[in-house]
Amino acid sequence: MTDVQLTLFALLLAFVIFAALAAAFLRDILSAIIAFAGFSFGIALVYVLLRAPDVALTEAAVGAGVTTVLFLLTIVRTVRPGGDRLFERIKWGPAALATALVGVLLTTVSSLPRIGDPNSPVATSEVTRYYLENAYPQTEVENVVTAVLAAYRGFDTLGEAAVVLAAGIAVLVVLRKEVYV
Repeated sequence: MTDVQLTLFALLLAFVIFAALAAAFLRDILSAIIAFAGFSFGIALVYVLLRAPDVALTEAAVGAGVTTVLFLLTIVRTVRPGGDRLFERIKWGPAALATALVGVLLTTVSSLPRIGDPNSPVATSEVTRYYLENAYPQTEVENVVTAVLAAYRGFDTLGEAAVVLAAGIAVLVVLRKEVYV
């Protein structure tokens, strides 16, 4: 990755962390839902930068789209909390436990290969070589990623599409009920 891409990636990760913390600690439900939608959209952009467009599309559709609509429809029927506090009080025990878990998980980051490293295990594996050599002759699809998603992982991709379709239908059903209530 170039310096500009790394800077963009770092800013995006900072935004995602900020949005996640805002969603967790905001007392106002509407504000928390908007922060959660921002978090989901940020994660979808992270997936795009990591060159996983299928996962990014699913996250954007289900996480930022459908879930946000369902949350907003839910709060239409609820009462917003009163009081002067904008943020929830922090419970230090669970916060310390979550911080410790994040710390343990971050220790594994150094063992990951650098993004774009031509000597990474993924780039040099037999599976990668097989896909690169055989994707076009076996599927006649020029883009290797598309060939893998559509041919080699077809059932997985079908499952992802079914989840997105089911979520979209659920939102349409809820919206239709909301129109006639």
